[in-house]
Order: sequence, then C-alpha cells, then structure tokens
Amino acid sequence: MRIPKLGTAVAVTAAVLLVRRAARARRPRGATAPAPRPRPSRLLVTAHEEIAEGVVQLRLEGHDLPRWEPGAHLELVLPSGLVRQYSLCGDPEDTSSYTVATRLVPDGRGGSREVHEQVREGMEIEVRGPRNRFPLTEAASYVFVAGGIGITPVLPMLRALPEGTDWRLLYGGRSRASMPFLEEIEKLGSSDGGGRVTVVAEDEDGRPDLDAFLARLPEGAAVYCCGPEGLMAAVEERVPSVRTERFTPRAVGGGAFEVELRRSGRTVTVPPDTSVLTAVRTELPDTASSCEQGWCGTCQQRVLEGEVDHRDELLTDGERADSMLICVSRARSDRLVLDM
Repeated sequence: MRIPKLGTAVAVTAAVLLVRRAARARRPRGATAPAPRPRPSRLLVTAHEEIAEGVVQLRLEGHDLPRWEPGAHLELVLPSGLVRQYSLCGDPEDTSSYTVATRLVPDGRGGSREVHEQVREGMEIEVRGPRNRFPLTEAASYVFVAGGIGITPVLPMLRALPEGTDWRLLYGGRSRASMPFLEEIEKLGSSDGGGRVTVVAEDEDGRPDLDAFLARLPEGAAVYCCGPEGLMAAVEERVPSVRTERFTPRAVGGGAFEVELRRSGRTVTVPPDTSVLTAVRTELPDTASSCEQGWCGTCQQRVLEGEVDHRDELLTDGERADSMLICVSRARSDRLVLDM
C-alpha cells in the first residue's frame, strides 16, 4: 500500500480536529455529551518485534502514563493519519510503557500493514487513551473464547484473576506458530491443577467445537470473546449475554436503501452488505474517513431528510438529530438525504 506523504497526514489530522470542533460548536445546551477522552500523548517506539507468525508487538514508552485495567485499549494515530485501536497486553501497573500487538491483515483496511511495514523503533507515535469498553467484571466464574490476535485483551484478564478463581479458555488459531503468547497461556492454564485451557490449532485439529466448549456453562459465569467476526457472531448466537470486543466494523446488516447527495445532485443505493461510506465513495471517492468504526468523527455528515439508524459511539443526542457517521450508521427509512 502506498503510504501518504507527511503533508497528507497533517491534512488528515487537521480535518479530524476541525470536525470535532464543529461538532462541539453545534452541541445544543442540555445535550448528552460523550465521556471525555484522555488527552493524546506522543510515545516513543522502543521495540518492534515479531512474536508469532504475522504478529508484531510494539512497546511504546513515556513518563507517568495512566494505569489501565484489563480489557483496555489504545488509539494509535499512525504516520499516514489513520487511527486504529489495539488492546493493551502488557502490565497495567507499568507507568513507563504500553504494549500492544497486531496481526498483519493483507486485505484489511491498511492499519496493520502500516504498523508492520512503516512503524519502526525510534519513531514517535501519537497515542490516545487508555479507554476500556471491555472491562473484566466481578463474577462467580469466567469463560473466555479467543481467536488469534483476539487473545491480547484476554491475556491481562487471566493474569489479573485471583488465585483459585474458576475460569477456562478456548484459544484458537490457524496454527500454533501463528498464535501469540501461546506459551504463557498454556502455563497459566496449567496452574491450580491444569485443564483450564483448550488450544485448537486449525491445521492440526480443525475448527473449535463451540457447542461442546460452551455447553453447561456454570451459573453466574461471565463469558468473554474476542477474535474474528465469524467467531464472535457464532459465540453470540450460542451465548447472547457474551461480552465482546470489536476493532473492525460489525457486519453491516439491514436492508437496502437510497442516499441522495443533495449538493452533488447524485443518488446512490446502499446494499445490505455495504456501508453508506463505501456507497458514497462510488460517486465521491475523496470522502474523508479515518477509523471507519464510528469513533473518530471524520466522516460525520449532515442529514437533511430521512430517519437514521445510529450505530456510532461518538455523537451526542443533539448531534444525532441532524447528522450521522456514514462509516457505520444506516437508514431506518427507505431514503436518506445528505448535505454532500
């Protein structure tokens, strides 16, 4: 992938700031504001190492960094201006560094490739967070399902569980060589009598048997899952109360609808499996976006007509009255009209 030059990265970052300032200016009195985000900081990349096939781990160092709880993540502003989220997998008490890991996804949205190929030791990276939307709650027992890089938020949870806690983990991956932290996971599973961890390498064992693993869940058990979308959807189907962590957009879903781009004089059809952003880019290819997960606000657009199915995690109630994030939100009506 061709990485944009520095000027492009600065322009993208400036656009994000302008969108946020404009959003704050439009916020009516009494509107519910989102939780304030921690101030961004610039951290030094002091380690960039491959810890499993296709998995790179970054160590980011600073001073007096905020402590975090298991399940927390960071937002990294990559050199190109892309914003991506990565689970913290180091020591929550370490106030001098953060550790994250990411798997290379060749046909992904570009963030993982940039981390693997462009980020290097000695660089400084803007970091936002930590934030935690996947906290470890108190429960009688715990059941974890992790797929591949989805082990990263789960590992600190396992380390934090008090001795004697009832827990078990299903950890799956394409091969043992591609599964990060496998040795430590197996050691944790062998404590207190062992038998806690089930490792399934697909090249040796085939796909994991979720029905068998999730059968007869202990009463009061908290179930956590992180991994590929297909795995999380399968676990949600079997355990609707499961807690999940997603860093890629949820499957789009919903019916088709039309979007009129009023200022451009064009209309596009948004199929069930396509985001509004993707459909709009067929007519307006330079439409700005960054996280594409409903967090950063770069793709916010004014809505002139129609009812929006809001799926973002950023806009206030007041902002949702006349705008939407077109990377994730959809239509409840047959037609939307955007000021584009």
